[in-house]
Amino acid sequence: MRTWLVAGLLAVILALVLADRLTRESEVPGLVLSDQQLKWVGEQIFRNECAGRYDCLVHWNRGEAFPSLGIGHFIWYPAGVDERFVESFPALIRFMADRSVAIPEWLAVEPVPDAPWPDRPAFLQADGSERVTGLRAFLDRTKAVQVAFIFRRTEQSLSRVLDAVPDARRYEVAAHIKALAGTPGGVYALMDYVNFKGEGLSPTERYNDQGWGLLQVLLAMSGSPGQSALVQFREAAGTVLERRAENAENPIERERWLPGWRKRLETYKEPSALKSSE
Repeated sequence: MRTWLVAGLLAVILALVLADRLTRESEVPGLVLSDQQLKWVGEQIFRNECAGRYDCLVHWNRGEAFPSLGIGHFIWYPAGVDERFVESFPALIRFMADRSVAIPEWLAVEPVPDAPWPDRPAFLQADGSERVTGLRAFLDRTKAVQVAFIFRRTEQSLSRVLDAVPDARRYEVAAHIKALAGTPGGVYALMDYVNFKGEGLSPTERYNDQGWGLLQVLLAMSGSPGQSALVQFREAAGTVLERRAENAENPIERERWLPGWRKRLETYKEPSALKSSE
């Protein structure tokens, strides 16, 4: 009798777990873009990062301890550097390897090596070298794979972000995600923001215990019935990034980076280039 009772309780628990998983999965819609729309998003993200300049495919920004690569300026840490930001370039290389993309031999190893330049002066000295020019050419011819990586990362992020939302706001945030995922401009905004400022889930990506990723933007959306989800997202992102800049110890975030962030958010609209294509 006791065995039967235990088995029955286990069955109930399993059913509840499965039901909860199905409910969570159903709350997160899939993202859909045509090939033409996806190409536009990739080009727009590259413009957002550095005006689409070829030399910016391998770049090292002033004030940063790491280079940024590709259309999404994916972070790549040198040996011994471990900052608060989530590193993304090694994940891109693994994504490419899984899809049998031809990768430079020195990069096509596991684990993916650290960035070969220890600091910005060393990188600037190496700029124009065979390794740097070859890496730029490689990243130029693989733009389509890079935007596919950003698309996949965003899709995979949505369920993790929703899992981190307090239960009392879960339905509301799920509705925001669904509304954004329902338009090409909304999908672009989700993709660009995740690539730009991350999911907001890493405990290291915080200033004064306040994050600035997708999670924080979704929680900051007003829910106003008089505004589209995309307008709400754009305004919430502005609030979150202004808070980050104010919390930052380095004044470069307020003085130089914040104006560029605001300009980037202005692209979170429904441009004609993203209307349904035939």
